[in-house]
Amino acid sequence: MTLEITYEARVKFRTGVKSPRTRNGGRARARPLGRPRPRNRRARREFQAIVTFGHSWSRGFWAQLPIAFTRRKETGRDMSQSQSSNSIVIIDDDVAVQEVTRAYLERDGYTVFVAGNGADGLAMARRVHAGLIVLDLMLPDTSGEQVARDIRSRSDVPLLMLTAKASEEERLNGLALGADDYLTKPFSPREFVARVRAILRRTQATELPLVDQLSFHGGALQIDTTAREVRVDGALVNLTRNEYRLLVTLAQYPGRVYSRFELINRVQGYDYEGYERTIDAHVKNLRKKIEIDSRRPRFVQTVFGTGYRLARSNSD
Repeated sequence: MTLEITYEARVKFRTGVKSPRTRNGGRARARPLGRPRPRNRRARREFQAIVTFGHSWSRGFWAQLPIAFTRRKETGRDMSQSQSSNSIVIIDDDVAVQEVTRAYLERDGYTVFVAGNGADGLAMARRVHAGLIVLDLMLPDTSGEQVARDIRSRSDVPLLMLTAKASEEERLNGLALGADDYLTKPFSPREFVARVRAILRRTQATELPLVDQLSFHGGALQIDTTAREVRVDGALVNLTRNEYRLLVTLAQYPGRVYSRFELINRVQGYDYEGYERTIDAHVKNLRKKIEIDSRRPRFVQTVFGTGYRLARSNSD
């Protein structure tokens, strides 16, 4: 039996001169106060790469250097201006999880921002227009559920919950809070990146509307597929991306019964590997927003043993 220990580290280095030198090779004298610093002829550039190294009795010390390095762009803009779908915010107090997820995501080409508690995570989420937020539910200062509520009250940014809470009830509760996906710890970093790709692929997909305006129950429910707006009794309703997709899917053929499997594929995508019962959480959230009495819905109705449908009225 051969024992081999392998490590993986992210290294950074810069190129370029730090300060101008005199002709004889020495450092330049300190400049007077108020005089601007002279610019370097060669701009400093920062690179980063992941280096794998290890040790074993048979091979000794070894290291695997990267074939290419990734240049890290440094700009003076505020993070709120970096409105890129490749930006991901990770809110987790576990340093090991921070490092692993950050390393794998950066290697996949994403820009990653990390926060170790709920307060810092919310502040970062306000500054960064991220394409996705990864959220741990067990944070040191506040509950991850409360952080999810705060995020959902302001934005429909895709949310991936990465947590040790693994029971079915906890999963459904997380999805009911508006999570797009739920992954339990311990987890595979490769599966984690695959789920991130799938979420971004679903949320960034463009949808072609059937018609510009959909109206049901004598105008009580109106859907503007061009502006992606939903109104109930004339009042604008704020829906998440998944809730909107669910409603539009049901509205395509009013009265038709959709199974949970059909709806989960339409809403979450065909590559979704979660529970079919996830759709129940989305329906519950949708009813809270568009129904007067969610226990006696007039729009989204349950067909027991089959699935859901959008009810038709005599005026439709």
